[in-house]
Amino acid sequence: MGQHMARNLHRAGLLAGAWNRTPSKAKALAAETGCRAFASPAELAAACQIIVVCVSADDDLLAVVDSLLPALRKDSTVIDCSTVAAGTAREAAMRLKSVGAKLLDCPVSGGVEGAKNATLAIMCGGESGVFERARPVLAAMGKTAMLMGPNGAGQATKATNQILCAGAIQVAAEAMAFAQAEGLPLERVIEILGKGAGSSWYFVNRAPFMARGEYPAGFRVRLHDKDLRICREMAARHGAILPVVESTLADYARLLASGHGEEDISTIFRLKTPLFSGTSSDG
Repeated sequence: MGQHMARNLHRAGLLAGAWNRTPSKAKALAAETGCRAFASPAELAAACQIIVVCVSADDDLLAVVDSLLPALRKDSTVIDCSTVAAGTAREAAMRLKSVGAKLLDCPVSGGVEGAKNATLAIMCGGESGVFERARPVLAAMGKTAMLMGPNGAGQATKATNQILCAGAIQVAAEAMAFAQAEGLPLERVIEILGKGAGSSWYFVNRAPFMARGEYPAGFRVRLHDKDLRICREMAARHGAILPVVESTLADYARLLASGHGEEDISTIFRLKTPLFSGTSSDG
């Protein structure tokens, strides 16, 4: 997703350069766009007023922030598009504040398609003035950007989204397994029900994966598993246990153990079809 977002920044004339923990990726982007491939986060920070970060985990974000700190300007803004815990976003904001820089926690939703087409929904946490200054950058990457509150609010909103994703993919997979067991033409099921009241983004965009039995990496199982563990920890602070989260984590544990962690989360369909083994349609 980060590569697609960088390309959209380039198209908007906003990409000065890139750094990646895998240098070859930054060099490839530089060759493609004509931007600069920076040798380190500090080198990038010294050259840019606004820095967009997109990494996979909480520790990764804090490590990148620490690498940026020595070279950040006092008016620098770090836009973090990773999905991490709200507490991690607040910690990153505190570290940046120590050198006079600001954080916007800006996790995104919309899948690889949204990143490629610049139609992401961007959930933001931070100061309103910082958000307003960052609008052109956010607009280059997404269709909708909304300030949800102070630092951490963007990540709390994304956690809410990840719970919705868990429910949506569970329901889509169970419905598709049911339709398959009933002998229905799955492509037509997707076409007609995609226009019905029970539809969702996941049904329209991921049920075709289930129909084909192919699960190319979009939103990987291992990453949603990580996100739902964040949701579990946040809910636990309120004394709550979320049944949809727990059920999905149990399913992901099975998928991860079976080597499906790099597949799209629609691979949960693998666990739904056996529910109908031994049954037959009434015709």
